[in-house]
Amino acid sequence: MGISDFNGENMAIQDTPFGYTMSVIGGKWKMIILYLLAAKQPVRFNEMQRQIGAITYKVLSAQLKELEADGLVKRKEFPQIPPKVEYSLTPKGQTLLPVLEDLCEWGTQNR
Repeated sequence: MGISDFNGENMAIQDTPFGYTMSVIGGKWKMIILYLLAAKQPVRFNEMQRQIGAITYKVLSAQLKELEADGLVKRKEFPQIPPKVEYSLTPKGQTLLPVLEDLCEWGTQNR
């Protein structure tokens, strides 16, 4: 179902497939997190925070929890001291890779 399928229909945006997609990947940090995980996985929490830079611990943690709840990110915790946690994309999260590639291609062509 694409944009043209809703041409002329009076429908709330959140009820469309686009609305669902934006609810899952929308926001300031989620696409950046997914991009990092697509480029290199697994990624440890502190390494991810270092690579993103301007994100706080609390925000990164919340964004990862949301992505995990939506089934895009897998969290693996190792029982050791100090705690070690790694994040990677789930198979559902990997289905977004072609979209990320298209966004990268668009950026290359329109920079």
